[in-house]
Amino acid sequence: MPESAIAAAPERHCPTASPRSATNSSLLGRLIPEGSKPHWLSNRFEHGDNTLHFKLFVPSSYDGEPMPMVVMLHGAQQDPDDFAAGTEMNAAAEAQGYIVVYPEQSEYANPLRCWNWFRPADRQRESGETAMIAALTREVMTIINVDETRVYVAGMSAGGAMAINLAVMYPDLYAAAGSHSGMAFGVADESLSALCAMNDGLGKCRLPARSGDDVQPRAVPLIVFHGDLDDTVHPRNSDQIVAMSRQLSGGHDDGKPLALTHVERDASGLSHTRHVFYDADGAPDGEQWIVHGLGHAWSGGSPAGTHTDARGPHASKEIIRFFGQHSLAR
Repeated sequence: MPESAIAAAPERHCPTASPRSATNSSLLGRLIPEGSKPHWLSNRFEHGDNTLHFKLFVPSSYDGEPMPMVVMLHGAQQDPDDFAAGTEMNAAAEAQGYIVVYPEQSEYANPLRCWNWFRPADRQRESGETAMIAALTREVMTIINVDETRVYVAGMSAGGAMAINLAVMYPDLYAAAGSHSGMAFGVADESLSALCAMNDGLGKCRLPARSGDDVQPRAVPLIVFHGDLDDTVHPRNSDQIVAMSRQLSGGHDDGKPLALTHVERDASGLSHTRHVFYDADGAPDGEQWIVHGLGHAWSGGSPAGTHTDARGPHASKEIIRFFGQHSLAR
């Protein structure tokens, strides 16, 4: 995510009251026959006075029964087609039976199509971009049969930071989250502090007092990827996300308790260090992957998309594997 991507952008008009939300659901219904081939669909979502375009991947195994779903948030100067091609998330979802939604940031909201992760108005529950993405998530759940206990969110760079915002503010919607080359919640409030947090990884994480009046506090399980040669988003940001997660789960805030460490070299050439974190009951609730020699790029991605490096572990496959271990209790 280039530094210019966080330049000031016009505020969206996102009312805090429940706005009218709609998609062209009749079109989706005609295009998704049960039990056929994979589908890659384009649609739009009306949320208040805003329109959010998105792409939807439906795997060939969809037969009308409830299926897990991942919301994928692209980085700056990307779009759903580029992000899907580079991450190969559709192939991972096809193999494991997941629906994938790719919201598209507009050039009006940010000239470089960067999610405005750092603005206070865009990391609140029921307002701003977090509310719009959460509303899109819920809308898709009404037009295709999604397992409401297995809905997830992941993203790259600015999208990774926004995925963290959604995990913190909507623990009742997302069962787990993934962030690749992202930032922790509340480390910046405007462009200058965002640049500082990206460059040095020393921004202070400021968590909200609570997610919402009727939302039970919950630490959303997180899987975090970062390259140790990332010169766009400092690798210390990965440690901050882990520390934030441990703080939410009631552990110490140094990101180190109850962890096992694995150091491995992938056949593709890059080695990585993987930390697996456990909750007080001994159940795994987080992973941190540091890919050695990786810059600001999606690990294990395809050159068909931007900001990828095929040499690392396949982040999309590992994210889907991790998501498969977690669901919401209903």
